[in-house]
Amino acid sequence: MNTMRAEDPNYGSIPQRPAGPPFAAAYRPTPPGAPQTTAPFLSSGPVVGSEASGFRPTQTLNSNIPYMPPPPSSYGPPAAVPSQHFPTPQFSSTVQPPPLRPSAPGQPVLTSPFKPPGVHLRSSPLSLHQPQIPSVPMGSPPQSVSHLPSGMSGPQPFPSTFPGYPSRPSAVLTHPPPVQPAPFVTHQGGYGPPPPGTSAHLLSHQRGYVHPPPVAQMQQQGSGPPMGTLQGLTEDFSSLSLASIPGSLDPGLDYKVLPRPLDGDVEPNSLAEMYPMNCHSRYLCLTTSAIPNSSSLVSKWHLPLGAVVCPLAEAPDGEVPVLNFSATGIVRCRRCRTYVNPYVTFTDGGRKWRCNICSLLNDVPGDYFAHLDAGGRRVDLNERPELTKGSVEFIAPAEYMVRAPMPPLYFFLIDVSISAIRSGMLEVVAQTIKSCLDRLPGFPRTQIGFITFDSSIHFYNMKSSLMQPQMMVVSDLDDIFVPLPDDLLVNLSESRSVVDAFVDSLPSMFQDNVNVESAFGPALKAAFMVMHKLGGKLLIFQNTLPSLGVGRLRLRGDDLRAYGTDKEQALRMPEDPFYKQMAADCTKYQIAVNVYAFSDKYTDIASLGTLAKYTGGQVYYYPSFQSSIHQEKLRHELARDLTRETAWESVLRIRCGKGVKFTSYHGNFMLRSTDLLALPAVDCDKAYAMQLGLEEALLTAQTVYFQVALLYTSSSGERRIRVHTAAAPIVTDLGEMYRRADTGAIISLLSRLAIEKTLSYKLEEARNSVQQRIVKALREYRNLYAVQHRLGGRMIYPESLKLLPLYGLALCKSIPLRGGYADAQLDERCAAGYTMMSLPVKNLLKLLYPSLVRVDEYLLKASSQADELDTSRLPVTAQSLDSRGLYIYDDGLHFVIWFGKMLPPDVAMNLLGEDFATDLSKVNLCERDSELSRKLMKMVKKFREIDPSYYQLCHLVRQGEQPREGFFLLQNLVEDQVGGMNGYVDWILQIHRQVQQNA
Repeated sequence: MNTMRAEDPNYGSIPQRPAGPPFAAAYRPTPPGAPQTTAPFLSSGPVVGSEASGFRPTQTLNSNIPYMPPPPSSYGPPAAVPSQHFPTPQFSSTVQPPPLRPSAPGQPVLTSPFKPPGVHLRSSPLSLHQPQIPSVPMGSPPQSVSHLPSGMSGPQPFPSTFPGYPSRPSAVLTHPPPVQPAPFVTHQGGYGPPPPGTSAHLLSHQRGYVHPPPVAQMQQQGSGPPMGTLQGLTEDFSSLSLASIPGSLDPGLDYKVLPRPLDGDVEPNSLAEMYPMNCHSRYLCLTTSAIPNSSSLVSKWHLPLGAVVCPLAEAPDGEVPVLNFSATGIVRCRRCRTYVNPYVTFTDGGRKWRCNICSLLNDVPGDYFAHLDAGGRRVDLNERPELTKGSVEFIAPAEYMVRAPMPPLYFFLIDVSISAIRSGMLEVVAQTIKSCLDRLPGFPRTQIGFITFDSSIHFYNMKSSLMQPQMMVVSDLDDIFVPLPDDLLVNLSESRSVVDAFVDSLPSMFQDNVNVESAFGPALKAAFMVMHKLGGKLLIFQNTLPSLGVGRLRLRGDDLRAYGTDKEQALRMPEDPFYKQMAADCTKYQIAVNVYAFSDKYTDIASLGTLAKYTGGQVYYYPSFQSSIHQEKLRHELARDLTRETAWESVLRIRCGKGVKFTSYHGNFMLRSTDLLALPAVDCDKAYAMQLGLEEALLTAQTVYFQVALLYTSSSGERRIRVHTAAAPIVTDLGEMYRRADTGAIISLLSRLAIEKTLSYKLEEARNSVQQRIVKALREYRNLYAVQHRLGGRMIYPESLKLLPLYGLALCKSIPLRGGYADAQLDERCAAGYTMMSLPVKNLLKLLYPSLVRVDEYLLKASSQADELDTSRLPVTAQSLDSRGLYIYDDGLHFVIWFGKMLPPDVAMNLLGEDFATDLSKVNLCERDSELSRKLMKMVKKFREIDPSYYQLCHLVRQGEQPREGFFLLQNLVEDQVGGMNGYVDWILQIHRQVQQNA
């Protein structure tokens, strides 16, 4: 079994999958009495554990849409817990935002007393008054707000409650009058404020998370798992004090003291502190690093229990060690096939080793034998990275291969219809491909090929004996065949001159084309026929809705009547099963598909994205592409796609200890068997999420182990296995689970579950499921302290989850989940869903809660001080914007540069030149001949270098310029009430009220 089949017993045969959604929904209810069937095509397994005790979203009535009863759901809170909106409260937190900029003229100025880091001001807590508040559902935005197309045309009023803009009364929420907020201290339990003599340092430790003492008697590396009793955390929690506004019965919260990730999204390290031999959390991150020992604990956890895996993440500290066991053979457990790792133990003088996953005692191969010292450690431990490091890479011997490693293959399928020519897409793609030819991985083995299409299919013979490429046109779309099949794929190094000639002539070859049709489906079949012997990466450049031949699609995204009904979710699923079947065939033959979509009209990303979804690929979406505006973004992202290191012909499996199993998987891949992910191509920008379930009680063990194994072919032609190993303690205390939770991993898994839910349910039900999970988790945590502490009107939470409500709100406002028809075009919504399904944790958190940074003060500093760039983040709310300032909003995918209307004109003139007074939608940000411009471009470049996985395109916005400002910035300010959805303050108070009900 030491072959690739050891990872994949059914390698090469993929079961046919029935039609299903592109995000592999794990939430499809079974009709009463329906037989249970398996659906191997879905990447989500059965719902178990905490998923089974779910939530029933609250009903929301929309005055514009007839009431429809919801479909049966596996989510269901008690009927007595209605979803409510509540007015604004005031409370305090550990995270202190920087002092606010002055508000726009004519607006109330909110001041915040200066508090040095770590110092918390005190005041007596006021009692919470809780008047009867009518229940207000979360609701979709008003249907009258129409979506703004990318061209920014059309005078659309943007409803806002932002400083400096007229606001209209909200039909959903009422806000208390602005007042000078008083700071409130956060307390533990029911204790009052500390005595006046308490030091500021002590105060900073009296709230929140207390780290556990070190694990007693940690054993030496390589000699076995850490032992000793796990010390419980003290009964300590963070809280937000709610108070009443003077002269009002409405409870209020001071928005300035709400928890926010203004210091950046810190990567978790609590597990690494306890188990220093664990792999880094960016490779494997658990939603809680305390694993429950029983199903009863799982049912009380309420949040997703699982992990997020990014197997090829960029190494945080040096390179992953590469090991060659050619003489010995890779040492693995003979029963569960676990790879030798730092947590195995050696016995019998070094002649046997015990597997940490299944506890089987294995013989040590003769060539791998080493004596043990007095402490039970191998004497060669320091020379064995696989016994001291949580992440290693093994070079696989020949028995791990079912065929010789294939060369890297890049195949381009390019739309050349009239819209692709006029937008400039074809020219930018051709230029970018040529610029990357010298940097494609795998030289000199790399293979390359091209097909173009409009109403017919064009093949290109580029064998090295030719001076110029030969074009062959196939017009019969019903019976596709491949002319000269052996000459359509060529070795790049041998045919370089012919390939150069082809990409140089490609734009001019079709410059007069007026064909409006798209035979995309037949062209896709032709590309598959060319590639299937080798596999590789298929890059699709699609500019028009497929209109001819197999796989043709129809306009269905503008069906307003479907929104708010049970037909709505069908629009987010692929229309034609052809694309799923092609994705299954591509995966079987190791072909990964990346889709680049450009159209200014509907192109059914829901269907086309299926190709990327099931082949481990990626969707890039450029709505209304114009080369004059978007070419740099396309150049960067296509170049990164072509040149980043890629793992080919991959399969991934994650093993875990006895009593624990992974029950469902979420992301872009094909599930080949119950636990084997087929990934024709993997890179550092892809992450996968999975849910955990318990098979039996774990009381007999203190630790559970996880091991991720990725078997792949490197671009150089080596077969390798990358292995990440981690350990986590098993606990009997629910509070410990919550205190050791990781918000980033929870949100990453929760976002995938919610996006999948939108394929079977209405958007509102997906949003409510997120809200109800947060409510139930915080209620369960509160109940742990309800008896021994007088909690009063405070909202309590573990320090580890202080940002969970904020990210939950941001998730509900994200493009895949927000509002209804008016809030996002269907293609935009589906493309964002595909993107979020594959993002690593850090990128996802940045997308959900972007950076907002003020930059005008830095630009105006003297040159000698210019190196001190203050990138401190501001709360993502309109109250952070000063009309005299210049701000950059960065969500990892886009920049919005906001010019306040009171910004000194000479600053705008220096940055934009003569264009500063014109329509900013027609202005490109570029370096101009001024010191301010050079400093701004340097800053923008620095922000882009922080995360190169995407290129942030700059959108310039002037304060008050509608609808552009509303579309790019105001509706994306997560903390504000926009389009009928809660602001941060109202969301927190609403969650707090729901937590208190039945608490």
